[in-house]
Amino acid sequence: ADFHEHLGVEIIWTIIPVFILAGLAVPAAKTLIDIEDNSNASMTVLITGSQWKWHYQYLDADIDFYSNLATPRTQINNCLIGVFCTLPEEKGTAKALRESNEHYLLEVDKPLVLPTNRKVRFLMTSNDVIHSWWVPDFAVKQDALPGFINEAWAKVPEPGMYRGQCAELCGKDHAYMPIVVDVRPEAEFDQWVEDQRIAKELASGQAVADREKTWAMAELMEIGEGVYSTHCTTCHQPNGEGQGTTYPALNGSEIAIGPIPAHIDRVMNGKEGTEMQAWAPQLSDRDLAAVVTYERNAWDNKTQDIVQPRTVFENR
Repeated sequence: ADFHEHLGVEIIWTIIPVFILAGLAVPAAKTLIDIEDNSNASMTVLITGSQWKWHYQYLDADIDFYSNLATPRTQINNCLIGVFCTLPEEKGTAKALRESNEHYLLEVDKPLVLPTNRKVRFLMTSNDVIHSWWVPDFAVKQDALPGFINEAWAKVPEPGMYRGQCAELCGKDHAYMPIVVDVRPEAEFDQWVEDQRIAKELASGQAVADREKTWAMAELMEIGEGVYSTHCTTCHQPNGEGQGTTYPALNGSEIAIGPIPAHIDRVMNGKEGTEMQAWAPQLSDRDLAAVVTYERNAWDNKTQDIVQPRTVFENR
């Protein structure tokens, strides 16, 4: 047919697409609203990123802990990841580690524990630089910004181990900031919460006992070496030589061999304007005393100084 205009056809090809688009837009809008709806959550977890670990706080259960990379720092520093290795045996060791554990360098010492079939609200923030909490199976990727709180939520139907990583370049150890979420059946999760409550009470009693005890140098050095290896070698290196001016050496430093009160203050409260964190909120009196004692007596630092947990407690 040959015609220039037809009102009926024009109405049809206008109205039909409108209904099609409306049919797509309504459920899509509802889904987007539901994705952003953090209300009616069964529990809330505050997630704080810092270089280079996650801090989890269960706001409804008075539980909190730090989640760190579980791989010993010595393995990373000794070229076992096989990236910059030069010797064949080093590359072979790295390959064997990766092949024996598909999650090598992706394990943590303490995973986030969540229940199945409960809506969990996440609050994300940071206490230093920008991080991003990303767990693909939860469809959650939310930036953790200093001074701001972002929100997300998840409701996981199946128990299991779910994994993610920091998805925002956050410094030299960004690659070593994995996320592991241990999702348990509701009854098992409730038991875990009760176990954490009991453990916290026991830890409180142990902290009092630690302060009352007079510790020997050998005891503190052994504990301090472990604390240093877990928390300090990332920046200051296992040999205490540091990395340039950003991460200063502790071997022979004015802090590590200087007045004890200044050393305790630096470890507990950090240094403003630098990447030196405040460790008082993160470590016990015993561990703080042990790591200060270790730093004052390791390598070439032979001060013979001993710092007791009660001294740390008095400085809190």
